[in-house]
Amino acid sequence: MLELEHLSKTYADGTRALSDINLSVRQAEIVSLIGGSGCGKTTLLRLIAGLDRSSAGAIRLDGELLSGPHPSVGIVFQEPRLLPWLSVFENIAFGLEHLGANERKARVEHALDKIGLSEHAKRWPRDLSGGQQQRVAIARAFVTNPTVLLLDEPFSALDAFTRASLHEHLLGLWEETRPTVVLVTHDVQEAVTLADRAVVMQPKPGRIFDELSLTLSRPRDKTGLAFENSVRRVLTALDHSLNPSQQQPQRERDRQAAALWW
Repeated sequence: MLELEHLSKTYADGTRALSDINLSVRQAEIVSLIGGSGCGKTTLLRLIAGLDRSSAGAIRLDGELLSGPHPSVGIVFQEPRLLPWLSVFENIAFGLEHLGANERKARVEHALDKIGLSEHAKRWPRDLSGGQQQRVAIARAFVTNPTVLLLDEPFSALDAFTRASLHEHLLGLWEETRPTVVLVTHDVQEAVTLADRAVVMQPKPGRIFDELSLTLSRPRDKTGLAFENSVRRVLTALDHSLNPSQQQPQRERDRQAAALWW
């Protein structure tokens, strides 16, 4: 289990990016962080990844205190960040130097097959489309079998069709090893498509405003009433999160979401 305990972050200039974040994410759970600009979503991901240090609080993974980058925690950024001097195969294999050649080859070939790029194994990153490059980045993160995978808006620069395709590839890889996934997104439909729970954050300083369970079966029917209702619930919570003066109880927000639906 990934546990964030009273996590806060204040920068040297006095900016309070995060305040008293408490969140538990179960093994194999996919949680989306969603909220307005400046609510600290990416800052929170960087703290979990060990790329920055918190001002207060603690981060634990299965009881172990995390104080920096950890081999069990992987991350995929907004841009692919592939190494241009390595082939597609070599980019995916980059974090597998500790494995024998046969095991490394088997893992990479399986990952290439899962993301539909087996025929591109020997190509250079510059020869791939943006969507293909991001598929390689996702495969590189999954192939190390992380316990926790952090996704920082990895689909934000892609068109809707490519994004939907990558959602399928992501869930296909996740189904095999079922890591804990924390996804930062600005896209409510993306959050409902992928996550088991949506955590809505509020800005100035960044803090958790609401948590909504998304108990929809997979694969999710985006044309169904249940999906649309879940989208409306998240949108309602998001709307309230952007108005700090409205601190309504959960039951009232649910009532308003239901009223919007009907």
